Amino acid sequence: MYQKYLAEYFGTLTLTLVVILSLAGIFPVSTPVLAAITLGLFVFSVGHISGTHLNPAVTIGLLAIKKINSSDALSYIMVQVFGAITALIISMVMGISYEITVESSLMIGIAETVGMIFFSFGIASVVFGNIHKAVSGIVIGGSLFMGIAIAALMGSNGVLNPAVAVGIKSFSIMYILGPIVGSVIGMKFYELIQSGRPIMVKK
Repeated sequence: MYQKYLAEYFGTLTLTLVVILSLAGIFPVSTPVLAAITLGLFVFSVGHISGTHLNPAVTIGLLAIKKINSSDALSYIMVQVFGAITALIISMVMGISYEITVESSLMIGIAETVGMIFFSFGIASVVFGNIHKAVSGIVIGGSLFMGIAIAALMGSNGVLNPAVAVGIKSFSIMYILGPIVGSVIGMKFYELIQSGRPIMVKK
């Protein structure tokens, strides 16, 4: 029972720490790519245990389409935030520093919302079983990369994750609400599309 919470805690901690280290260091691979790879690997490694949300916005989106119950959703969000805070504490103890600009304008919220719509749409395709498990990590990781790219090009920090936003000190109301709204929209939209798909007749 507790294993899924440990998986969410450790996964969110790792994802947040990877983002922090990427922001602080000079590395030939960009932060969005590292985040996408990290998430994809966790989908493959612990997806069967917790579903690999690693993101309060994803959890709330899945709650909206009834793919998780409210009790589990609350517990998931708690351990996700705790994991991100743990990553922040680790980075502070290690003396890791970096500069990040945090704004709370409406445009930031819109950027995070739009980016999250694309990300959560990809997640929903896996959740509804329309993607083969063998490529689920690639689809979800790729969707994260696309969502981050879109949000960043629109002017935000491209976080798309309220827990990670706390962990990397990019915390504002828009980095909380934007991803949540986007996740619900993206998943409900996919639910609407797939509910009307044609039935394939076997010959």
